[in-house]
Amino acid sequence: MTEEGRLELFGKLVEIMERLRGEGGCLWDRKQSHESLKPYLIEEAYEVLACIEEKSTEGLKEELGDLLFQVIFHAQIAKEADKFDIYDIVETVTEKMTRRHPHVFGETKVENTKEILANWEQIKQAERKDSGASVLSGVPDQLPALLRAHRLQEKAARVGFDHISKEQAYAKLEEELAEFEAAMDNNDSANMEEELGDLLFCLVNVARFIEINPEEALRKTIMKFISRFSYIEEQVTCSSKQLNEVSLEELDRLWEEAKGVAGIP
Repeated sequence: MTEEGRLELFGKLVEIMERLRGEGGCLWDRKQSHESLKPYLIEEAYEVLACIEEKSTEGLKEELGDLLFQVIFHAQIAKEADKFDIYDIVETVTEKMTRRHPHVFGETKVENTKEILANWEQIKQAERKDSGASVLSGVPDQLPALLRAHRLQEKAARVGFDHISKEQAYAKLEEELAEFEAAMDNNDSANMEEELGDLLFCLVNVARFIEINPEEALRKTIMKFISRFSYIEEQVTCSSKQLNEVSLEELDRLWEEAKGVAGIP
């Protein structure tokens, strides 16, 4: 496809959104607002993640299209309110990405990705000088807690607030584990909650040092649990029993058996 054809295709998608929101368009689309579309935006983003995990090329192409359509939907709503349109969005992100990659579009020299991220954070700090925003700003409150902890730690690390090594991070984890155990021994509910939070936060930090995304790691463990538990349910059903009629020892045996079944992680 030619460059002209690509631009024409993008413009056609924008026009489709305008028609859906316009007179004689779709009643459902015309009723939507930024607020009402929030769950759909999140849903589409997670469907993209699912396709990446499944390594589905066709699925990824389709879901990225759905996610792009959500962006165009929000842009059209903003355009109708005389705030901005999709081309303003493209212009803004183009300027931002050019500005934040001086090692590509400027004269800045870097040796590794660590320097790239440090430069990125410095540029962002300079951008928010007038606003007085924190280094930690820009990490949405709405992110899942593990992912949010990971992103906040990354931002703090880029300005030097970090452990020196993974060994140091792990030592802190052991310290927090001991404090959590002490809180459990004292049966102090409020203190247990606080120490558990500290423990989880330190575990995220260890994950960051060994370059593992804790959110992804937990998501994969959840899927593994679901697969193995589903196997247990199937086997119990085949024996004409209910789960609550099977002993814990038998359930544990089926759990271990599930680990060796093809297709079950």
